[in-house]
Amino acid sequence: MIPMTLNTIARVVGGRLCDVRDPQAPVTAPAAVDSREVVPGGLFAATAGARADGHDYAAGAIESGAVAVLAARPVGVPALVVEDVQLAIGLLARHLLGQISPAVIGLTGSVGKTTTKDLLAQVLERHAATVATDRSFNNELGLPLTVLRADAATRYLVLEMGAGRKGDLTYLTGIAPPRAGLVLNVGTAHVERMGAGPADVAEAKGELVEALPADGFALLNADDPYVMGMAGRTRAQILLYGRSAEARVRAEDVRLDDRARAAFELVTPSGRAPVRLDLIGEHQVTNALGAAAVATALGLGVTEIADGLNAARRRSAGRMEIVERPDGVTVVDDAYNASPESMRAGLRAVRALAGARRTVAVLGAMGQQAAASRARHAEIGRLVAGLRFDVLIAVGPGDPLAMAEAARAANAGVAVHTADDVAGALTLATALLEPGDVVFVKASSEIGLGACARALAGA
Repeated sequence: MIPMTLNTIARVVGGRLCDVRDPQAPVTAPAAVDSREVVPGGLFAATAGARADGHDYAAGAIESGAVAVLAARPVGVPALVVEDVQLAIGLLARHLLGQISPAVIGLTGSVGKTTTKDLLAQVLERHAATVATDRSFNNELGLPLTVLRADAATRYLVLEMGAGRKGDLTYLTGIAPPRAGLVLNVGTAHVERMGAGPADVAEAKGELVEALPADGFALLNADDPYVMGMAGRTRAQILLYGRSAEARVRAEDVRLDDRARAAFELVTPSGRAPVRLDLIGEHQVTNALGAAAVATALGLGVTEIADGLNAARRRSAGRMEIVERPDGVTVVDDAYNASPESMRAGLRAVRALAGARRTVAVLGAMGQQAAASRARHAEIGRLVAGLRFDVLIAVGPGDPLAMAEAARAANAGVAVHTADDVAGALTLATALLEPGDVVFVKASSEIGLGACARALAGA
């Protein structure tokens, strides 16, 4: 973050100083919304959530070194009091961007955003100072917090942009107007809040390319018809990527090794180069191509891009995170979140990874699937059976039971079990696992199956 005095910040966000001894005190470090992540010289943004109110932690944040608290009311310690903390943090981020000039890259999609963001950051940071979204901090608070980590030396600002409803991306791009916009795919994640189906999701995701300037770049997935339908919604230059022959950034000769890691020939307008990913699953090829398309638009050559992808490693927890236990059990933790698209991709990747080894799937609910939720869970149950998983543990009431019923009805030899909750799933999995097994754990984040995966990994 570029240094700013409390007086300057108050003017930018339209706030008033309260209990501040020195209005010229400089804020020299990034902001945080978690008091445990406050760093000396930073700013603590006190937000009220469903489980906790940041205002209750204001004093502790100051003790940890925060210069002041951005708050909606006086908190008894140095504060910048505003009407709306979320709006204020966005205004501050927009102001900071006006003081520096990085290339802002926005990326969105129904699945694969975080992995693609991590790949892209690792390609770009080899060449210039890069700031990228931490974990999946991609919403109205996470995005401005990422922006506030940038400074005058930052050349690339990689921003994952989530959209839970129409208008979200318009808001986020208003804070950080992108020069390059990458759209990965359109699926059923958040369909419950966006409308009746994928067309409504596409309408929301397309807000990103609408925000691009005429001299910017829209990176569109040539293999997704809904993404291709966004071409008419942007003024920017369009660069297609994917596995289709018409894509200018594409993969040829795709193959998987014995650890289910993808290798391919990367083709860009500047030439071709071999890529061997360290991530498991063929679906990672499209994520890597998305990163390569952005890097191509920014002027990097094919060899530079391939070298970055070859060196890239998984950065974010809970996304195809692999732990090998001493007894030979392989735990694949993909429990950060789930949609039908990511569930299918994960199951296929694990099946490829396992080879002839015994496979166990511990699966919970996929959230926000609207009226089609039960049918989509049943589809996953049939896929588990079709891929010849040995064991399915369906976790939770409601739709996961449809998953279990469908797997049983497929009569493919899969042993189907149900668990009421995460604790029950852990007990069952612990009892059923055998040395050498591969166990896949996945559900929407609110189910909390990540705790099960971590416990199994540490067993």
